[in-house]
Amino acid sequence: MNKQNLFFVILLVVSAVLLSLGIIQKLRHSPKEAEAGRRKLVIAVIPKGTINMWWDVVRQGAEKAAEEYGVEIRWNGPETETDREKQIQAVRDALVQNVDAVVLGPNDFKALVRPIEEVHEKGIPCVIIDSAADTDIYDAFAATDNLAGGADAARLLGKAMDGQGSVLLIKYVPNSASTDDRAKGFRETLAKEFPGITILAEDYTDGTVEGARQKTSDLLSRFPQTTGVFAVNQPSAVGAYKAIQAQGKAGTIKYVGFDSDSLLVQAIEDGTCVGLIVQDPLQIGYLGVETAVKLLNGGKPARDIPVPSMIVTIENVAEKKQTHAAALGL
Repeated sequence: MNKQNLFFVILLVVSAVLLSLGIIQKLRHSPKEAEAGRRKLVIAVIPKGTINMWWDVVRQGAEKAAEEYGVEIRWNGPETETDREKQIQAVRDALVQNVDAVVLGPNDFKALVRPIEEVHEKGIPCVIIDSAADTDIYDAFAATDNLAGGADAARLLGKAMDGQGSVLLIKYVPNSASTDDRAKGFRETLAKEFPGITILAEDYTDGTVEGARQKTSDLLSRFPQTTGVFAVNQPSAVGAYKAIQAQGKAGTIKYVGFDSDSLLVQAIEDGTCVGLIVQDPLQIGYLGVETAVKLLNGGKPARDIPVPSMIVTIENVAEKKQTHAAALGL
């Protein structure tokens, strides 16, 4: 064999080896192999909003679970919790990207029903977190017992007011199931256990701290006889407290909030906030992803996964700052 023929033989052998390696590489990434779990599972995590501190802690929990279970999460959602259309689009974007599971915190009880149905129609596991939607075709629901949390807030405020006085109820936005349940639990418990306390007014805000501040300020001006205030979530609670401060009534008006923030923790320590009902957003995010992984691996996790809330007051705030800093927004 002359040198020229030998060169062509070597070239053919090398080409054949490279071709086979290419085929093997393609096989390794074929749809069947991906479905068999040989690629990293991808889970879409879609919050109510992305600029709220509370949801940032949810993200930390989701990322913690993703790292522990070796999966990838894709965090995508609207900036504000009132942007229903953008959240709906985030769900549909996840379906186009062929994610393996969806973890969703619906920002509207009604509007997110059809997108959840679309996830179900695709045969993709769907875990709802934080707030319910008007459907039962999800696989699991991990959230605070918001009715019970609202009841705890009523008892905390009612006792601080010695069962007498007039309160304002600062709500969030319409069709937010979690915050509506907190308002309901508060309202019903106050009526049943503290008949000497009257709700002067209750109203929704626009979903922002500034909107809550302005709404509370207007109500305080209309009802100067107010002796107590309850606000149902972090932006509402921060805004309401700022309004009380601005009118020079911090410490005079008995105040209870739901969720936390460094400002509100300081208010407890200063004695100008009776206490807070605090969720564990880190745990909610973690459980959402963990439950999705279990479903994808053929497990049968509980359909309803309660996440206990905490009552934080001057008596235990120092301890909770050590044990639940993230939940307190610190």
